[in-house]
Amino acid sequence: MDTALFDSWTDKYDRWFTTSSGRLVKKYETELLLELLYPQPGEKILDVGCGTGIFTEDVLDCGTTVVGIDLSLPMLKIALERTRDDAFSGLCSDMCALPFPDNSFDKVFSMTAIEFVADAEKAIAELNRVTRKGGCIVVTTLNSLSPWAIERQKNARDGGHSLFQNVSFRSPQDMRLLVPHPCVIKTAIHFQKNTRVEDIPEIELQGNREHAETGAFLAVQWHTNEE
Repeated sequence: MDTALFDSWTDKYDRWFTTSSGRLVKKYETELLLELLYPQPGEKILDVGCGTGIFTEDVLDCGTTVVGIDLSLPMLKIALERTRDDAFSGLCSDMCALPFPDNSFDKVFSMTAIEFVADAEKAIAELNRVTRKGGCIVVTTLNSLSPWAIERQKNARDGGHSLFQNVSFRSPQDMRLLVPHPCVIKTAIHFQKNTRVEDIPEIELQGNREHAETGAFLAVQWHTNEE
């Protein structure tokens, strides 16, 4: 993956989360991440593809120590500036070749990064390798069953941002097959881009009640083997 694609995305990425709908997306995605990762004070956690650190902050707020990796140095610099916390350190690295010994972290999470990796199986194997035995891993991605993914693929075909021209969106079933452990799968963001902001909370609540697998934000949680 050309890191320059991510380097040019930093400002737009952060600005979107300041819009009315973007703030709600951030809220619901963060809630699901924290529910599944359940970060606890004192835990050492790896954030794979930390980007500008917009979700890293929420995990740090739980009293954890976080190491963030990202391919993009400009994004990583923003993450370091945003956190300004001794409990956070960052480095440029590829998630398919993590520069850590086996069993280095209590928990690992990765927010919407796996879709940009050519060898997803290798990436999952690396996440398992660096997580302690019995530790928790959470991986999120854009759900291929969601209209959000369909729209992004169409835009890419029509000459939109090159970041989405070689992306692999996956369905819940695709992720079940990718993860070699029993896993929990949940989705969030059941509303659409053109949904009225005042209607979003009820739509989101209904999607959660129905355990819909078509939410745009697809999260997978599993634990590494104890052996």
